Amino acid sequence: MQTWFESKVKYVKVSQSGNEQMVTENFLLDAVSYTDAETRIIRQMQQTVKGGEFQIVDIKKSRIAEVFQYESGEWWFKVTINLVTVDEEAGKEKKLRAYYLIMADDIKEALDRLDESLSFLVIPYVVSAIAVSTIVDVFPYIPAESMIPAGFVPVEKTKDENPIFTNGINPFEDNPEETDTVDNE
Repeated sequence: MQTWFESKVKYVKVSQSGNEQMVTENFLLDAVSYTDAETRIIRQMQQTVKGGEFQIVDIKKSRIAEVFQYESGEWWFKVTINLVTVDEEAGKEKKLRAYYLIMADDIKEALDRLDESLSFLVIPYVVSAIAVSTIVDVFPYIPAESMIPAGFVPVEKTKDENPIFTNGINPFEDNPEETDTVDNE
């Protein structure tokens, strides 16, 4: 299951008319922790805001269960659905609420895309809310981004090259042979 984080970033944005304006925009990104989310949003903003300064105002976990990204679509719509399941042991109905983010041009297209994306559900659901989201862009997890940067050496490769314990022998012990016999017993 993906963990989505919502990040608010404040930066100077050049409008279509050429005016510079300070804006605070929301971004959604897939990350494993707050630290990972902060690192990823900083990388994304460094590419977006060329040479400019930006400030990360807020990072919080999002309740969005899944993002349905399409090639076409101008807006992100946040859709709330209610699922009704029956607890067979207690014999009662249980209502679950789920949030989805869908890229579309209008509400009708968002609803159509939601139906298409949730066609695998066996449980009936009801759309209780749909609205244009304040999220500007979504950054899903891309494995290539988590590659080890050039110049960094993984810990596994440096294990044998530890200057304190060369060849498994501690140079600060008086008699290293005694520790070997104790370990073998």
